[in-house]
Amino acid sequence: MNLSGKNALVTGASRGIGRGCALEMGRAGANVAINYYSHKEEAEDVAKEIRGFGGKAIILQGDVADRVRVEEMVAETAKAFGQLDLFVSNAVYSDRQLMLEADLAGFEKTVNVGMWGAFYGVRAASLQMVKQKTGGSIAVISSPHAVLAIPTAMAYNMAKAAIDHMARTAAIELADYRIRVNIVHPGWIDTPGERKFFTEEQLAEGAKTLPLKRLGRPDEIGKAVVYILSDDAEYMTGSTLTIDGGVSLPWWSDRGEGSM
Repeated sequence: MNLSGKNALVTGASRGIGRGCALEMGRAGANVAINYYSHKEEAEDVAKEIRGFGGKAIILQGDVADRVRVEEMVAETAKAFGQLDLFVSNAVYSDRQLMLEADLAGFEKTVNVGMWGAFYGVRAASLQMVKQKTGGSIAVISSPHAVLAIPTAMAYNMAKAAIDHMARTAAIELADYRIRVNIVHPGWIDTPGERKFFTEEQLAEGAKTLPLKRLGRPDEIGKAVVYILSDDAEYMTGSTLTIDGGVSLPWWSDRGEGSM
């Protein structure tokens, strides 16, 4: 899979899945703009690694819930690299509380970043690609939470369900412009963000309960994103690629117990 000569913007790319996507895209030959919100040094580390692969990299600070800033970041990416070919919507925020006990400020921030932030990015990137008349490819990092009603995560569930439908609708609307839009559903991935909710011991024990008995890695998601962005997947749009270690399977599926 080759992204040589392609120019990309990845949101939330200083850590976790976004970092994995940016690095794998850089490894595949893309020039990458790395958006971050509050982890500048880590964003600079990602840029340094991509430059080590021979590509160009810039870092862009910004809150994806700020529509104007998102539009600016798309313009800055196109200016730095000549044009924008690839976009990965990854940035996310999540508070976990039961609905009846939720701090609504955190609830709203989760939706604003996860849903509106994704929409602002997809729209701004699409407008740039349409203006260029060169086509393009977009990956929206969603989650099995889009279809699984996980308690304590209502805002996150809502945002992910919304962006799945957004991405499929965008795929239809953008097909005539040769812009492909696809969705990725990562499962439980070993990222710094998980440490907000779990201790190391809880993560280790939780991993044992999964069908494949381990957490996923950011680079595994990154490799999948490289594929769906690449010309190797040129007949793929409006699709959802699930990479979750089997977590979306029925709960009895790995126990040999048959049906309920």
